[in-house]
Amino acid sequence: MSQQTVLITSATGRIGKELVARLARNDAIRVRACYFSADKADQLKRLGADEVVHFDLSNADTWAAALDGVSAVYSASLDPMLEGHLAFCKELGRRKADIKHVVRVSCMGADTNTASYDADTHASRAGASIPLMLQHYWWGEKALIDEGLTVTALRNNFFMNHLLKTDCASIAAEGWFSNPLGDMRNSFVATRDIAEAAEVVLTEGPERHGNKFYDITGPVPQSMAEIAADLGRAMDKEIEYRAQSMVDFEADFGSTRAEFFEYLTNGFYTRSSPDFYNLTGHKPTSYYDYLTTQGASGETGLEELWQGNLWKKGQDAMKDAVETSAS
Repeated sequence: MSQQTVLITSATGRIGKELVARLARNDAIRVRACYFSADKADQLKRLGADEVVHFDLSNADTWAAALDGVSAVYSASLDPMLEGHLAFCKELGRRKADIKHVVRVSCMGADTNTASYDADTHASRAGASIPLMLQHYWWGEKALIDEGLTVTALRNNFFMNHLLKTDCASIAAEGWFSNPLGDMRNSFVATRDIAEAAEVVLTEGPERHGNKFYDITGPVPQSMAEIAADLGRAMDKEIEYRAQSMVDFEADFGSTRAEFFEYLTNGFYTRSSPDFYNLTGHKPTSYYDYLTTQGASGETGLEELWQGNLWKKGQDAMKDAVETSAS
């Protein structure tokens, strides 16, 4: 069997690293892993990447070398990089004779092809629209579909650890974290599970998974007190959850992220989906197990918690992205 070359964008991210390590074990796949910073290239080689290549969504000059000879693409991008992703979709469309499959990381939310969400109708607040970040996730999928590409979307719940990364300093020094989620339970998902789902979809290919859309969640919805208890058990120290008002949260991170978090407080992400089990044959990873066991890349979730994060208190990371158009 000849190898197919799979391009993994965002390969140094939490999902990307796991996917590189997983696909590297498959002799039928040649893994071409993308890096933005050159100092991450050796890490990707250690994880098993056959090739590493510089790639930048904001620099089209880096795309040709990355895509040469590629038949499948794992596509993921940071929220503020939507405009670059939309442009990259057009490049993929120009190569659709060669690109047989695109697996896109997305989010449960504003899709209109498998559900009937109205972008102008909020789930729980009269007169408001679906959060812009969720609309953006759908635009990211739709841009690929509109180019005539064969797409599989992994529509994920909120990442385990992602909501805690902005409080790493207070967790480490004082044993507490805060956010507005309170008693509402959400089925947070382990990033390693998203990578496993992507591995299955890419390995089994578009014949089985083309133009399919999977909701990937955790095994059980959890409240913030339950998250704090699991984290404390993993760290062997007491961790306290401190409730925060939505007003204060918006002051910390801006209105675009705050309106997304409002969906986390209203039960929209409570459901535990069977899609991960149907793809892999086993339950998703629990939060405590994620924290205390190693993924394919060799890291535990607790080690991953302390790594870099887009969101910083006092900074609105989405300030410029709100101007992006879907067209």
